[in-house]
Amino acid sequence: MSNSKLFEPYKLGPITLSNRAVMAPLTRNRAVAGLVPNPLAIDYYSQRASAGLLVSEGTPVSQQGQGYQDTPGIYTKEQITGWKKVTEAVHAKGGHIFLQIWHVGRISHTSLQPNDGAPVAPSAIRAKGKTYVNNTFTDVSEPRALELGEIQGIIDSFARGAANAVEAGFDGVEIHGANGYLLEQFARDSTNKRTDAYGGSIENRAKLMLEVSKAVAREIGADKTGIRISPVTPANDAAIDSDAQKLFDYIVDGLNAEKLIYLHVVEGATGGPRDVAPFDYAGLRKRFKGTYIGNNGYDLALANKVLAANEADLIAFGKPFISNPDLVERLKTGAPLNEPDKATFYGGGAKGYTDYPALSATQAAE
Repeated sequence: MSNSKLFEPYKLGPITLSNRAVMAPLTRNRAVAGLVPNPLAIDYYSQRASAGLLVSEGTPVSQQGQGYQDTPGIYTKEQITGWKKVTEAVHAKGGHIFLQIWHVGRISHTSLQPNDGAPVAPSAIRAKGKTYVNNTFTDVSEPRALELGEIQGIIDSFARGAANAVEAGFDGVEIHGANGYLLEQFARDSTNKRTDAYGGSIENRAKLMLEVSKAVAREIGADKTGIRISPVTPANDAAIDSDAQKLFDYIVDGLNAEKLIYLHVVEGATGGPRDVAPFDYAGLRKRFKGTYIGNNGYDLALANKVLAANEADLIAFGKPFISNPDLVERLKTGAPLNEPDKATFYGGGAKGYTDYPALSATQAAE
């Protein structure tokens, strides 16, 4: 399969990717004290540097933005220093890496919040969902609605996080606007019942996602700013918007105005069926003028089909990268894939993190 378009180089703004395979963001819950990246993350990411582009695990832009235990942040000097070791190792292997900047909104627990406070959300609607605290999955806490005067602080925290990411050596950032977290909570009418300038109409509900995108692009450059969206995923109890197509067509038009470098789209239900609800992804692809990254349930056959039809520029793979640090080489040579150990996905040490075997040079040549 070495003649597949997936293995061709791709120019992403100022950088040239060695292939079109992207490692999707994967939460692993292994940060150390101070929510600093675990030193093992240096090996974990550099082992996977043969992907055209790595996107880091979701990384909170503030303590308020944290929703799960042991997720590394990007808002202290110690965290920046920890991440810098990761980016240096990835670049030493010839790889490229973006940091996914994240605010979970209501998908959190009081034990993770400043002064044990309530998580924040567009509206005080508790999600029927779980978060990961004290080494177990626990019901999320009741949120409070953000005051209008607090919203600029949210925008500023994303811009600071992006600046910190560049200081840490990342090639760019991916704004997390997907999977039922804060920006998507504001966008969907199922989770946003506000009556102020950030609620009601599509234009108002999309405002926060677009204002964050604008602030980040102004802070570090649009050519270093991507975003991830998930138009119809039901993840984290975010019911599909009453007019998802119109909403996300409007959002993508707004992202175009800021000239963001890429649009990373979860097509269907995150980690589930791609046909969970009707949606015209091809329409988004046509509307967006930058790079389109297809995500969700891709294998080599689907990647080849979509790339050949020019329905995406890059293809993101998630869980296969957990257990296959050399996933690109395995796909290229038709080698079997390692099976993932699901018991080690969240939390722990090297087991199930940095100890998955890569192909030997001999195997790769066969």
